[in-house]
Amino acid sequence: MGRIIRRTRRRHHHPQGQLNRRWDTLSGATSEPQKQQVRRSRRDRREAENLSILTSVPGIDLDRLPTLRDHEDSETQRKRTPLEFNQKTLERFRDFIDSSVLASPSRTAIGAFFLVIIFFTVMLSLPISSADGHRVALHHAVFTSTSAVTVTGLTTVSTADQWSTFGQAMILLACQVGGLGTLTITSLLALAIGRKMGLRTKLIAQEDLNISRLGEVGGIVKAVAYASFSIEAFIAMLLTPRFLALGEAPHEALWHGIFYSVSAFNNAGFTPHSDGIVPYGHDLFLLVPICIAVFLGSLGFPVFIAIQRNPFRPSHWQLTAKLTVVTTLFFFGFGAFFWGLFEWNNPATIGSYSPGDKILNAIFASVMMRSGGFNLVDMDAITPVSTLLTDTLMFIGGGSGSTAGGVKVTTIAVIALSILAEARGDQKVVAFNRTIPESSLRIAISVIVMGATVVGVGTASVLIISGADLKEVIFEVISAFATCGLSNGLSASLPPAGVYVLSVLMLIGRVGTTTAATGLAMRSRRRLYKFPEERPTIG
Repeated sequence: MGRIIRRTRRRHHHPQGQLNRRWDTLSGATSEPQKQQVRRSRRDRREAENLSILTSVPGIDLDRLPTLRDHEDSETQRKRTPLEFNQKTLERFRDFIDSSVLASPSRTAIGAFFLVIIFFTVMLSLPISSADGHRVALHHAVFTSTSAVTVTGLTTVSTADQWSTFGQAMILLACQVGGLGTLTITSLLALAIGRKMGLRTKLIAQEDLNISRLGEVGGIVKAVAYASFSIEAFIAMLLTPRFLALGEAPHEALWHGIFYSVSAFNNAGFTPHSDGIVPYGHDLFLLVPICIAVFLGSLGFPVFIAIQRNPFRPSHWQLTAKLTVVTTLFFFGFGAFFWGLFEWNNPATIGSYSPGDKILNAIFASVMMRSGGFNLVDMDAITPVSTLLTDTLMFIGGGSGSTAGGVKVTTIAVIALSILAEARGDQKVVAFNRTIPESSLRIAISVIVMGATVVGVGTASVLIISGADLKEVIFEVISAFATCGLSNGLSASLPPAGVYVLSVLMLIGRVGTTTAATGLAMRSRRRLYKFPEERPTIG
């Protein structure tokens, strides 16, 4: 009974207090709100408890210490200052960045690519970047910057005629940053200044390099840097003497050797010559190093790590490395044989060459069709069946975690193995004595379907904008999406709207499929129940 009476009194007391406060406010009287009194009483109790703790510690003179209330008042005063950038604001901003990165490393990767593209667009828009000293049109700067960062190699203006030495240096730097990966560069800079890689940095680099184990990120990032710069330096050492022998000045030969080595290894396809490498179509000393650089760049860093750890024991490699090497060699031989067969008697390409030069051009074309972007013949003059072959190989691309584009050869390998297993009646998909999970098959199908959808939408958009022939549009769109760089000349003749569409396709092709695959792999929803099975009719 007493408990009921007390509740009734409390219920009646609270509205009365609200009425008194409202009346005091209306009458102009100043009274402290009740909540403020409660906060102050709690603060007083907390201060007393802290003081009692400090008094129990020997050797502390409380008279020499500032009071806790004064300290708290100063902190409150600092918070009330709207323009002051204090330490707590910095910590909150840092925590916001950390939470954003950890929540979505893929989104962070896309944002980093956007920022890098914007930076190089601004650099290429400067008058110093143009050979004539005048600002280039915005769509040309955007397209060239996107093509360089995404290591595509498509151009709307001539690299040798339009851009100055400074502009070409910016393009080369963009290719290097885009090849290694923007976020990988950040990780390398953190290691260079002596800092340890934190969890956030490791997660980002893990996604950027497709590393399976988080503890291996630090060593693999260093190995990637060493391998990349070592291969580029070796290729430059091979190309520079050859350019000297061809009559170029020493500084010009050195610049061309470095430019071609970086462009080839990163599968960019940019050339500092106005007519590309077409005049060197019979020079083995130039074509072979470029082919080797493009081929190594298309393998991918996971393959480099596997070969480095067990160079003479392929059986100890990981499944990704085995599938990448086998599938790459298969498509290399397939492309060289059929491209050479279809173009053997074509007078517009290699029909008039000697058998040795024909084989050399076929091998070179097979390597470049999957991501290199260099060409020795006019791509608009090849036969229709060779165009279809080139479209297919460009769409497939190179290895996972490489500088190449496309849907990647491992994706095609998983699809082919699943088809073979279904034809045999096997319940599981097996490769090199390893069972491939069904989730990998679903991701592979999703990546191919999304890639085909992007190509279809891009083709329709460019057809509407330009009104060009379907054959030319499909070739250019696939080249942009697969970041290959082979062109039939359509990019240079497109209006600004079409140029921007191709720029978006290049960005999607560089980060879209990888991001989609990573997002699908990390997305897992557990269902605690199962519906009855029913097999639909297929085919």
